[in-house]
Amino acid sequence: MSDAVQHPTSSQSYRGDPAILALAPWLGHGVAPAPFPETRIRFRNDRAAASVGLASLDDAAWAAHFGRFAPLPDNLPEPLALKYHGHQFRVYNPEIGDGRGFLFAQMRDDRGRLMDLGTKGSGQTPYSRAGDGRLTLKGAVREILATEMLEALGVNTSKTFSVVETGERLWRNDEPSPTRSAVLVRLSHSHIRIGTFQRLLALEQADEMADLVDYCLTQFPGPPPPDDAPAREEPAIRLMHQVVERMADLAASYMVAGFVHGVLNTDNMNITGESFDYGPWRWLPQWDPGFTAAYFDHAGLYAFGRQPEALHWNCGQFAVALRLLADSPPLIAALERFGPLYMEAVARRWCWRLGVETRGTEEDTRLVSLCENAMRESGAGPDAFFFANRGGRGQADGALGEALADYTALPVAHAYWSDAAPQSMLIEEVEAIWAAIDERDDWAPLHAKVTALRRMGEAHGPAPVPAGHA
Repeated sequence: MSDAVQHPTSSQSYRGDPAILALAPWLGHGVAPAPFPETRIRFRNDRAAASVGLASLDDAAWAAHFGRFAPLPDNLPEPLALKYHGHQFRVYNPEIGDGRGFLFAQMRDDRGRLMDLGTKGSGQTPYSRAGDGRLTLKGAVREILATEMLEALGVNTSKTFSVVETGERLWRNDEPSPTRSAVLVRLSHSHIRIGTFQRLLALEQADEMADLVDYCLTQFPGPPPPDDAPAREEPAIRLMHQVVERMADLAASYMVAGFVHGVLNTDNMNITGESFDYGPWRWLPQWDPGFTAAYFDHAGLYAFGRQPEALHWNCGQFAVALRLLADSPPLIAALERFGPLYMEAVARRWCWRLGVETRGTEEDTRLVSLCENAMRESGAGPDAFFFANRGGRGQADGALGEALADYTALPVAHAYWSDAAPQSMLIEEVEAIWAAIDERDDWAPLHAKVTALRRMGEAHGPAPVPAGHA
């Protein structure tokens, strides 16, 4: 192994911190990565890498760590496939866990937060069942696009850290086969899921759940519960309040972004409220609450307009799991905060994307309703609508125009707002970007899109989040 692989960066900002090792004996299973035929770096997120002290890795070291999974210094000695259960389309499944991924490393970022490097497509694990543990290159490209667009629109999302093409040919039922393969690494603020707690409930492992609650409160701190919250000092109740707040904000961020995740199962719910694991996602072509992303979601359970309901339901399952440690009434009291918190988050984020100063939840909620009506009547998609009406510049008429007249516009300083059209992420463009790679091995459209999305993110600036949240 080269010296570059052993020492990933000369910067002092890399700080390996495998805190998960204290829980590893019952939280995961040590595994080995697949021996891929080749490792061709296709995407490296140096912006994200800089935040954890890894941007100075040369390509050889990058491929060794994120294609061959040579351990990082002062980190996990071997990858850890995490154990969890979950409700999948509201059917409980105890036969899941990391089936084609694992936790590879943990470190502190430039804000002192504990961060995970987790994989997708890194090979089979004890939880793979009949799966091959692999990821298609198209799936990896789609995850790059999803995470970059979501980050630009202020959604709390995992970052696509690395994509390495692996030289295998995969057979899939939902895309032309054989198709190219890849292994993806994502940077996330935790991989602890609601399903992680559900597994401990099913096994009646109260001591382990108490340890996991303490781990989450320590590593992912948040604001305390309201002063009048019952049993507010109990650790499980504190965590329940934090998760409800985070999930309410996540649901709101999806709606304001016009995004449909597609698979909002409890095993896809990060305890930090961070969106991750992108499969059949879509962005809305028009404002349509019934729009679905997954072809197999025949009942529309995770349709665009039902996403807040889905995340609220998932929070309910978290409360059920925490009954192993706490009484029902204070858990229910925390869960009942979801609706008001969601409405506040929608109003706050809507004004941010529209480029106006908030006037309070009541007035802002009325503005949201008027905007939704305008999109339905005009057929405009969310991206076009927000861009056209940024800061009230769209000269909207009727009730919407009157409402916008009462709002103060935020400064419009970035050149992006003078572009002829906004950035968007409709399926036609996604397919065109993939076709360039698939047919001509042309990665220029993908890299150009990432650059354009980051420019859009700069124009929007940081999304507003509740006080006390990361």
